This record gives sequence, structure tokens and C-alpha cells, in this order.
Amino acid sequence: MRIAYQGVPGAYSEAAVIQRWGTSAEPIPRPYLEDVFSAVESGEADAGLVPVENTLEGSITRTYDLLHERSLTVLGETVFRVVHCLIANPGVEPGDVRRVYSHPQALGQTRGYLAAHSYEAVNYYDTAGAVKMIRDEGLKDAAAIASRHAAEIYGANILAEGVEDKSENYTRFLHVGRGSTEPTGRDKTSLAFTVDHRPGTLIAALRALADRQLNLTKIESRPYPGRPWEYVFFIDFEGHAGDSVSAEALGELADYAGTLKVLGSYPRA
Repeated sequence: MRIAYQGVPGAYSEAAVIQRWGTSAEPIPRPYLEDVFSAVESGEADAGLVPVENTLEGSITRTYDLLHERSLTVLGETVFRVVHCLIANPGVEPGDVRRVYSHPQALGQTRGYLAAHSYEAVNYYDTAGAVKMIRDEGLKDAAAIASRHAAEIYGANILAEGVEDKSENYTRFLHVGRGSTEPTGRDKTSLAFTVDHRPGTLIAALRALADRQLNLTKIESRPYPGRPWEYVFFIDFEGHAGDSVSAEALGELADYAGTLKVLGSYPRA
């Protein structure tokens, strides 16, 4: 399978692709999350793998926006353990480093380490891409936060490993594509909905799940484009849209929702 991911070779997303599909998959790097969705929609890739939340830094909001805006379906999820390394060009010592480049999520996950060493954090579009950049520019006073594999790919040195602020550092990825999955008995459903801007409408919508003992595992809100101070709500619950209890709950929720989009039902990781 051709699997699109955001980043360059050596990115954590590429490692997550290999964890999920094995070495038989062909990872297809794309610069931005939008490009991952576009690659799948155009048929350039069979599927995509996109990060949606991290246990230290929280939600990747752009992924939520794209799930709502675009046509792809969530078909599965993967949880990946993230181990960050401080990486620099050969010959650079920790005391030479003044600036550290990486994706904002990675910089947030290592905030305490960077502050303790008085390193300036500089946002870059990708973790492995930051390693490639400091190599290509021959920087001697900078480092990057990325994976061990990224250091190996770009011929860089690891100055420190495991620099994330907490060891419980996991990123949840969603497998996006076309079609649907059959119920397995251990599923999760993701959906996006809006409600009228009136007291009690959100509670009434969520009660459709609570009254049927469907376990809510995630709730997130994002601005509703074009409607200031109104929001799109994203929720995950345990169950499959194809089973009778979940279908009944979704039918009742739709009565309270202004818009409702089932993003996908899929096996839980």
C-alpha cells in the first residue's frame, strides 16, 4: 500500500506508518497535512496516516479541521511511542548549541529540557526536516529535536536521547482513506457536529450517548468557519455506527444537531 504521511523520511509519522503496515508499505512523504489528504483524494496514495493528539501537548487542531472539511473517512488508529533526541552536526557539542529547531509539537514536548539548557526553541515544519535543514546549511550553533532514525538518515549525531519532559509520550494517529470498516466488537466512532447556539443543546446531544451507556472517550471543539463564536464539536465514543445501539444514539443526536458528520467507525488501538 502507498501510505501518505506529513514530513520527510525519518519523521515520526513515517515510523508510525511502518509500525502499522510493516515494511511492505510504501511511505509517501508530503510537506503538510493538507497534502496528505490531497494525495489520498487524488488516488496518488491508497491511504494516509495523520497525527490527531499527543499525551503531552494535546490535540493537533489542523487534523480536526481537515477531517471536518475533507471527504476522507477514518478507518483505524495507531498509538506510537515518541522518543525525542537532541541532534546536531558532527563536531557540534551540547555547549555549542544556541538554537533548537523542530515541529512545534516536539518543542512543546521537550519544553522543560530546552529551558533547563537555555536553548532557544525555533519552530520548523517537521522534526526530521529540521535535521535535514541543519545538515544542509552546515549549522554549528544549532540542533534539532527528532528521532534516532532521522539522525541516522541524515548523518547527524545524537547529543542526548529521551529528552521529552515525560516518558509517557504517545501520539495517536488516524488512518484515513475511503470506504468503511465492519464492526469488530471493539470499535470506536468519531464524529463532528454543530448545535444551535441555545442553552442546553450540547447537553441534550451528548445525552443521546449517555442514556445508552456509550462511553465518550474524547471531546474537542473547534471554531465554526464563517460563524464567529460558534463551534464544531468533535467526539469519539466506544461503539460502531453500524451496531443498533450506536445507530439509535446517532439518530437521536441528529435531532439536536445542526449538522452531523460521522468521520468513521474503526477498531480501537
